[in-house]
Amino acid sequence: MSSALTDLCRYPIVQAPMAGGPSCPQLAAAVSEAGGLGFLAAGYRTADGIRDEIDQVRGLTGQPFGVNLFMPQQSHTDPAALDVYRRRLTGEAAWYETPLGDTDVPGDDGYEDKLAVLLDAPVPVVSFTFGCPSRDTLDAFAAAGTYTVVTVTSPEEAQAAQWAGADAVCAQGTEAGGHRSTFQDDPATEDGGTGLLSLVTQVRETVQIPVVAAGGLMRGSQIAAVLAAGADAAQLGTAFLPCPESGAHVLHKKALTNPLFVRTTLTRAFSGRPARGLVNRFVREHGPYAPAAYPQVHHMTSVLRKAAAKAGDAQGMALWAGQGHRMARELPAARLVRLLAEELDAARTAVSTRSTQ
Repeated sequence: MSSALTDLCRYPIVQAPMAGGPSCPQLAAAVSEAGGLGFLAAGYRTADGIRDEIDQVRGLTGQPFGVNLFMPQQSHTDPAALDVYRRRLTGEAAWYETPLGDTDVPGDDGYEDKLAVLLDAPVPVVSFTFGCPSRDTLDAFAAAGTYTVVTVTSPEEAQAAQWAGADAVCAQGTEAGGHRSTFQDDPATEDGGTGLLSLVTQVRETVQIPVVAAGGLMRGSQIAAVLAAGADAAQLGTAFLPCPESGAHVLHKKALTNPLFVRTTLTRAFSGRPARGLVNRFVREHGPYAPAAYPQVHHMTSVLRKAAAKAGDAQGMALWAGQGHRMARELPAARLVRLLAEELDAARTAVSTRSTQ
């Protein structure tokens, strides 16, 4: 690892911030305590809620950790398209015996209030998803002693983050589970994204700041590969989902290796933004018709997802997962961090041995 990242964790292993519950204080603290860099996810949390979670992490570990923020979204949603999708989901609402969620909600996710919390009581690292903050914001974090990371999906986004003053970028390949972190959600120019190794190489050749690689990573040997490609650290999300400390629903954890769920896809079905998850009934039936409408679709379907989870029905849940989900290991977070580090060392040793033969 390089720059200030060297001081943040013993191993080049970052636990991805997974919004909606998985990245809870217990998981973040366990990863950091084991030598990785744990993360909380402020998306879908209130300012008071994230303040409480930060206090919990600080009560569990004295090691560095991070908090991730969603950038405010400028929605250009077609009200007619959103209404059509609402009517399409009335059958789901009837099946789960719950009304659909309210879509008349602000799109800023309480961003300014969360910034105030993080600047009032600074944490070691803050990362951003769905865009890049202003230079004034990044400068304010720098003055507070907070290391900043901007999640990017292209060399152009990485360059914009460097120009804005970010300390590092997190290059997210198309293999990653959960939401695509593109700055702009434009269906007209949408594609599947760039594979991680190619993206890391391109970003590394574009910017001079540290690069964290994210997307489908499940083994230490894969971490070795992205480090060899130019990354300074690796970020893993799906790998940590089945850990006992993870706040993910038990059905979500079991689905990762359940033979009923054999593949992932990018879908707007649950949130209105492209996100990679396991293909289940809800994705198959509604994914092709979901409009580009974040966060309205997220709020519309949130009650359905909760009802499906309460009913024990994984076919109606948002089962976010990266392409490597079948390699998930149900291990305590600390053990997983150490195992990944051991696999990384073994992979590096094997390469070194082969190069001298």
